[in-house]
Amino acid sequence: MHRPPTAEAEIADGLAAVRPALLPRYAAALPGARAAVLTRLWRGLAHDPLPWITGREPHRDGLTLRLADGRRLHGPRPDPYATAAYVTVVHLDEVAYEDPALLMTRLAVPRSAAFAVELAHSAASLALSRAGEPAGGPDGWPRWDWEWEQRVVDGHPFHPNCRSRPGFSVAEQLAYGPEHRPVVELGLVPVPADGCLVTGVWPEWLRDGGRVVIPVHPWQAAHVLKRGEPGEPGKPGKEEREGPARRVAAHPLMALRTLALPEGPHVKTALSTRLTSSVRDISLGSVAASAVLSAFGESVAARTGGLLHITRTLGAAAAGSPDLAAVVRESPQEYVSAGERVVPVAALAATGVSRSPAWRARFARLALTVGLRLLDLGVALEAHGQNLLVVLEPDGEPVRLVYRDLADLRVSPERLARHGVPVPELPARMVTDDERALRRKLFGSLVAGALAGTTGSGPALRAALETAVRDLPRTPDLAALLGEPLPAKALTLMRLSPRAAGDEWAELPNPLQV
Repeated sequence: MHRPPTAEAEIADGLAAVRPALLPRYAAALPGARAAVLTRLWRGLAHDPLPWITGREPHRDGLTLRLADGRRLHGPRPDPYATAAYVTVVHLDEVAYEDPALLMTRLAVPRSAAFAVELAHSAASLALSRAGEPAGGPDGWPRWDWEWEQRVVDGHPFHPNCRSRPGFSVAEQLAYGPEHRPVVELGLVPVPADGCLVTGVWPEWLRDGGRVVIPVHPWQAAHVLKRGEPGEPGKPGKEEREGPARRVAAHPLMALRTLALPEGPHVKTALSTRLTSSVRDISLGSVAASAVLSAFGESVAARTGGLLHITRTLGAAAAGSPDLAAVVRESPQEYVSAGERVVPVAALAATGVSRSPAWRARFARLALTVGLRLLDLGVALEAHGQNLLVVLEPDGEPVRLVYRDLADLRVSPERLARHGVPVPELPARMVTDDERALRRKLFGSLVAGALAGTTGSGPALRAALETAVRDLPRTPDLAALLGEPLPAKALTLMRLSPRAAGDEWAELPNPLQV
């Protein structure tokens, strides 16, 4: 019987057509990529509140999970904060599995078949990303902020879909993925101004008489807006071939759909496909709220005594649809002085500075000082390693933070009122006085995300936190951080229950209580 090609074979076939020289490196990267995805999956199986897991039994040799149908799943003792791929095999009863997609298929739980497809693409795309790394690794410290983003090869440190890019051919991954270091030509699509929602100050260079010019990602143009032929990155559609050239070169950032213009601002484009967990379009509500939200972010950041800066949104526009929209915001480079560098937290491993336990403790103290101060004020940051950046002095010392992309903040009117801060007009989903929701937002992204990703293991995270929290003000929020299980998004559960509204949460063992 004919069997459809696997994700690994599909990418190999694509490489053979467009970049055959990478095939040996891709093949060599596959076992490590499978282990990296399996490690992330095992974290979810070990800790997410999955309804078909009825018991978890730790023992000297690892962890056994009891399934509702009587089967047992055996793997190593989990470290929910580990970033290295330490899980190479998991046993379902007596059968060993090294391939996360095959394991998920054999589990045969609700929606496991669809999730298995995602895992297969994640592992294969991760191997492709690793195959494209420069021989010998990165050379020296970059000059531009966007160059740091190219050094983040493995994607999300804890999500099993860390490199899942559905709908992207091999040619498109090579052409648009930041880890492949491309220059991407954004399309510039003019639309009548009276049919656009525009907030903030839309740049003059993105206006054409009575029309608003919206930057469009070439993948979006080809696959969603149908302005080019699918599978042909950057090829203009008929309208653009017959008119003047309407393109601008840019460098893709970790978010893929956000790109840095040379020596200029960053542009967030719509990209209507699911990356990790979310479809990356730009809602009309977020466009409408962007200017107010940016001004609010600036005002609360000013209360940190210079420890935090918010990249301002310069303008946002949408042509009546989330599929044709863009946001232009400042580059984090605006907030560094001579000799300083601004680095996304997810890229800190590429600097080498985060290898020092003392440095990690100082960084953790800086991040917690800022995060807890804003939380007490009434603003919970989504401070994961992509949104949060750190400014380093020439000797590598962390001195302040930069935060970008305010769309996922949570804001408490009650806490703001306590500090005499007026509540702006924000989307309803951003507003809550639920203390648990506020703490989950900050602790799940900053501690279980950014800080855990920087330290790379539970023991290292514990050491950094123990030093960092010694002199912090003893607020109720800090008490919750010290004394309760650590919240983290239940990423595996969320992919196995995609119709559930909102985030699902897991409770991880608090490293300060181990």
